[in-house]
Amino acid sequence: MAVQIRKLDSTDANFKQQLHTLLAFEAATDDAIETAVAKILADVKARGDAAVLEYTNRFDRVNATTIADFDLTQEELQAALASLPEAQRAALQVAAERIRVFHERQKQELKGFTYTEPDGTVLGQRVTPLDRVGIYVPGGKAAYPSSVLMNAIPAQVAGVKDIVMVVPTPDGVKNQMVLAAAAIAGVTRVITIGGAQAVGALAYGTETIPAVDKIVGPGNAYVAAAKRRVFGTVGIDMIAGPSEILVLCDGTTDPDWVAMDLFSQAEHDELAQAILLCPDAGYIAQVEASIHKLLPTMPRHETITTSLTDRGALVKVHDMAEACAIANDIAAEHLEISAENPQQWAEQIRHAGAMFLGRFSSESLGDYCCGPNHVLPTSRTARFSSPLGVYDFQKRSSVIQVSEAGAQTLGKVAAELAYGEGLQAHARSAELRLKQS
Repeated sequence: MAVQIRKLDSTDANFKQQLHTLLAFEAATDDAIETAVAKILADVKARGDAAVLEYTNRFDRVNATTIADFDLTQEELQAALASLPEAQRAALQVAAERIRVFHERQKQELKGFTYTEPDGTVLGQRVTPLDRVGIYVPGGKAAYPSSVLMNAIPAQVAGVKDIVMVVPTPDGVKNQMVLAAAAIAGVTRVITIGGAQAVGALAYGTETIPAVDKIVGPGNAYVAAAKRRVFGTVGIDMIAGPSEILVLCDGTTDPDWVAMDLFSQAEHDELAQAILLCPDAGYIAQVEASIHKLLPTMPRHETITTSLTDRGALVKVHDMAEACAIANDIAAEHLEISAENPQQWAEQIRHAGAMFLGRFSSESLGDYCCGPNHVLPTSRTARFSSPLGVYDFQKRSSVIQVSEAGAQTLGKVAAELAYGEGLQAHARSAELRLKQS
């Protein structure tokens, strides 16, 4: 099937409606999935290890007899690392180091603070890491060692002492790069289970799997449904939608480069979205020609074709300023500004998961080894949320140490407000600390 990517023009009377129809993505709630996940979670909560063992044997087609059969040792992780070809091992290590350096810098910006008021009252904020986190890593059709690095390293940098990774291994097949990434990233425990049962085990705890404080990492529809249901018992990072790329181009970049950048997200799955905004109609035609020329060379050409046909677009805009305004409306996961002086246009961007500035900054570099995190908000949630970072593995506690002098001033204020709310015990608690005149 030939790709039929839609072409839009911002001067069309119904352009905004067309754009929002294109962007619309409702994560359809499949009743069968929701029912199955609810049953699995309830079963894991009630029966613990036995339920996890039963579901994992069934879904991953293995014959384990105890949960211990799914536990990997640190020696196994190190052996996986040693078994890799030198080029793969070196690439993982370089990526890990760059990710660690970026998140170490991020941590420096997240320190607590205190200040002392004239009456001696000390106020502040203390930042502490979570005790234990769970990292879900997809297995089966997809294996993503880069996701291991991006989820585990910021947790380790934040100071999390116990990082538990779960990864399904259908038919018992283990991906050596995923295990090697766990060794490099400092994962403390790897358990080869997946699906809703793994999410339930991490959320509720079982006889042998400890309950965690937060679960992060991508997964299929069952994993996403399970994460939604356990939120509140544990924290979660986000419910991620299909991958997205938005390219703002002034027409000065090789059109083959832009076409391939669009492919880089479209190849993820049929629901992924790739959009180009450009003020040059002639250049848009060149990119379309490059798409048709390069698509047959792609091993995942069928997925790319469906993605571009169903959810892709080449959009003619008035100028780059309008492109930036439209980009803020789209609030894309990945935003490339492929233009001369990209910083000029970046100043006008308010909403994007990650920005890639200049024609040499392909989104694919950010996926693997630039350093900033590749776990990003999708489906326009970049309007109010951020990339995964060290801050996701920390929490903040307020510190309040009121001096005797401070209690005299603050006590009167608090009592007045408490009486106004009808909370007499609050008021009296403050008043008892007032000096009797």
